[in-house]
Amino acid sequence: MFSTRALASRTLRSATRGYSNKAYASHKAILSELGIVDGMNQGVFDGKWKDGLGAVQTSVSPVTNESIASVSCGTPAQLQTAIENARAAQAEFRLMPAPKRGEVVRQIRERLARHSHALGSLVSLEVGKIYAEGVGEIQEYVDICDFATGLSRAINGSVIPSERPGHFMMEQYHPLGLVGVISAFNFPAAVAGWNVALAMITGNATVWKPAPSTPLTAVAITKIIHKVLDENKLSGSLHSLVCGGADVGEYMARSQSVDLVSFTGSTEVGRTVGTIVQNRFGKLLLELGGNNAIIVNDDADIELAVRACLFAAVGTAGQRCTTTRRLFLHEKIHDEFVERLVKAYAQVRIGDPLQEGILCGPLHTKTAVEHYVKAIEAVKQQGGKVLVGGKVIPGPGNFVEPTITSVPADAPVAQHEVFVPILHVSKIKNLEEGIKFNNSVRQGLSSSLFTSNISNVFKWTGPAGSDCGIVNVNIPTNGAEIGGAFGGEKETGGGRESGSDSWKQYCRRQTATINYSGALPLAQGIKFE
Repeated sequence: MFSTRALASRTLRSATRGYSNKAYASHKAILSELGIVDGMNQGVFDGKWKDGLGAVQTSVSPVTNESIASVSCGTPAQLQTAIENARAAQAEFRLMPAPKRGEVVRQIRERLARHSHALGSLVSLEVGKIYAEGVGEIQEYVDICDFATGLSRAINGSVIPSERPGHFMMEQYHPLGLVGVISAFNFPAAVAGWNVALAMITGNATVWKPAPSTPLTAVAITKIIHKVLDENKLSGSLHSLVCGGADVGEYMARSQSVDLVSFTGSTEVGRTVGTIVQNRFGKLLLELGGNNAIIVNDDADIELAVRACLFAAVGTAGQRCTTTRRLFLHEKIHDEFVERLVKAYAQVRIGDPLQEGILCGPLHTKTAVEHYVKAIEAVKQQGGKVLVGGKVIPGPGNFVEPTITSVPADAPVAQHEVFVPILHVSKIKNLEEGIKFNNSVRQGLSSSLFTSNISNVFKWTGPAGSDCGIVNVNIPTNGAEIGGAFGGEKETGGGRESGSDSWKQYCRRQTATINYSGALPLAQGIKFE
């Protein structure tokens, strides 16, 4: 007779027999649905799927650090071929009416929604975010496709009155050509979706280099989009994929044939990418770091603010660019708020993100765990205190305890983003001091104020308020909707993606003046006779 543990071990051995990757065997149903095979997957798509001639990237589950599957990565030479194919396909695609392009995006939306469970599960498996957030990320791709489909019938320019009789002046937008997308590990689907959907309805082709640690999500999505393009008798190279490392990313940044480079990642790498692209006068869209803050004023709804701070700081294990990393509490409510928040942290279940009831999964890599440990040590060295958490959880995975610290607002450790679930709490005397501390860091992505005073709302959102690109009131710093432009200021990069008029970044702007008068009057009344 077998004990429960022995029986479970025997069952696992039986289930994984014949598979080269243990994690693949455990999730075969969703992976096979998406066309991901055990062992080696092709990581280059330039209209046709090809074996990458570069290094092999193995996707690893951060829950166990066991391999899921591998991808053969491309080389700069293979990227060049993808670029050439994409540009050739775009030359024809740009002539298709925008509403017809929108119909293709609508079909992509339908196909993604059909596979949302499998795709969301893959995001959770590969990144480490909980299932609800994984599916939510796919929903974000679906939503931006909805937005883009409607936008394809509303892209507009303007008619400008001409000072010259018999002249017509207008402004219109045309596709740039080829958009290069370099995405980050923490949102392996949604960020690419922001770019692909808007690039496509504005008449562009895209070539995508995903993060080295999340290639499977990129392969799965590209397979889905390829099928839609093929069904519409369009070249698959309109959505090309080249998995790879820094050499592929640098080649994309340097290529004169890539009209816009959209880069999501760290400020350090973004500065390098930005310099390279700017030196060749290419267009840039940078989404970089965010050392985001929440201010809780003394007139705030405390219960609402506690719930918001919990999600903002713990969601995605602190690995969103919009994660709250600094919390400024008015001195009148500081002690009560900290007590409530510490109790809320104690209720957070940490574990396998695909299990029901789990709110915090693992960090993405062992390197991130090391950054967590160093940040905790820095807090203590700088005179701060750990109020809750602060420990690495033993085991094969990359689990750590979500942490709250008490540090001075100007402590060095709080001035820079560390991509882990550590929330630095500081006391403030008034809103003005909170705004000063919010604006004191070099990043400027997201910020939020909790208050019930309408005067504070307009002070916070006004010219002397938060200097971030996203300025919220009574909601967390994370969880942005696709309808608004997403991006930040200062070392966050200044880029804007997703909603509002972000589509204009994928276009070249044209002013056209048409003379139908038969005469030649010059502007400003100049006579040249």
